[in-house]
Amino acid sequence: MSSVSVLPTASPQQDTPRVALITGASRGIGAAIAKRLSADGFAVVINYAGNQERAEALAAELQSAGRAALPVQADVAEPDDVRRLFATTREHFGRLDVVINSAGVMPYAPIAVDQIEAFDQVIRTNLRGSFLVLGEAAAQLGEGGRIIAFSTSVIAAAFPSYGPYIASKAGVEGLVRVLANELRGRGITVNAIAPGPVGTDLFFHGKTEEQIQRIAKMPPLERLGTPEEIAAVASFLAGPDGGWINAQILRANGGFA
Repeated sequence: MSSVSVLPTASPQQDTPRVALITGASRGIGAAIAKRLSADGFAVVINYAGNQERAEALAAELQSAGRAALPVQADVAEPDDVRRLFATTREHFGRLDVVINSAGVMPYAPIAVDQIEAFDQVIRTNLRGSFLVLGEAAAQLGEGGRIIAFSTSVIAAAFPSYGPYIASKAGVEGLVRVLANELRGRGITVNAIAPGPVGTDLFFHGKTEEQIQRIAKMPPLERLGTPEEIAAVASFLAGPDGGWINAQILRANGGFA
């Protein structure tokens, strides 16, 4: 059963800064975004699916620095969980300004009939989850709100065994552009970040050292990106300088593709 995890020190605040809800924030890029936006002065909601220990440790780290942080468990692919996640955010902080959907999975599977379970898994989390989170964000945010989704620069590379993952992220890019038009006149921006190869657990999983080194050499900068570099892009889109960027896919990839 889904539950809300609240650290004892994370008490509701009446006079709160801007609030950012970040899905998939217990590790990797999501955790880096939570840290960066917290440093930028945001109160952050750290959503996680199953890694309660990491989410609570991150919240405790931010709270020890005097920042407001709240870990909340929710499955982004479940409508009731998503509604509860947003409701908990508002109940705790009294407002919501930025929604960043960084939750995602990346199984490797060829385009073959016997790989339908892997396809369903990635579509469920990456595309269905984006549809639900972006839709709830559209209903909840007001003037000046920012919605940020995640795609991938590997769309252009079309690597074998990336078919389900690329299909899910191509769908996310479509959702971003449509939602920006659906929110016309409301003063809310909708964008996506499409990282190139970034040194995270998700990237390293299932790859040999030779594969990692080969992919790292593909961008002209000849290295992997860091989660902090992607977090800097999210900070820009969520901050005051990102207000004129809308319906865009920012390919933060070192020239990868």
